[in-house]
Amino acid sequence: MTVQVSSNSAVLVHFTLKLADGSTAESTRGNGKPALFRLGDGSLSAPLEQQLLGLRAGDKCAFTLQPEAAFGIENPDLIQFFSRRDFAETGVPEVGTIMLFSAIDGSEMPGVVREVAEDSITVDFNHPLAGHPVTFDIEVLEIDPQPQQEATHANIAG
Repeated sequence: MTVQVSSNSAVLVHFTLKLADGSTAESTRGNGKPALFRLGDGSLSAPLEQQLLGLRAGDKCAFTLQPEAAFGIENPDLIQFFSRRDFAETGVPEVGTIMLFSAIDGSEMPGVVREVAEDSITVDFNHPLAGHPVTFDIEVLEIDPQPQQEATHANIAG
């Protein structure tokens, strides 16, 4: 087991993510299910990974990341306008509804309905936290927990 978080660690953490107004955007503590962060796989921003490097199991830390270092800056190109006819099968959604849309490549993208007008429906495909500075409150539970489980599975299967 790794003693401290390195650039290719898997890190099991509890975290609370807060907005500038102090409201909680997300927390693993409420449901008691920690999150697994994998450094080096591109799923985390480089500034977030930098904050985790060197931490050890049991460490707690809090830090704030600006939008460009967290969930990105809002991109106006990701706000799309649809005709009400496009919602003929599902019905006209309410403002604030999160819906899945099919992309050209067949993948699904979540979008938030921002406005419902007489002729059009505005959908925002930006991450809901894009454009917001966020504060992370993190507790490291375990470092590199997966290799042990994979070894156990390999022994059972092998």
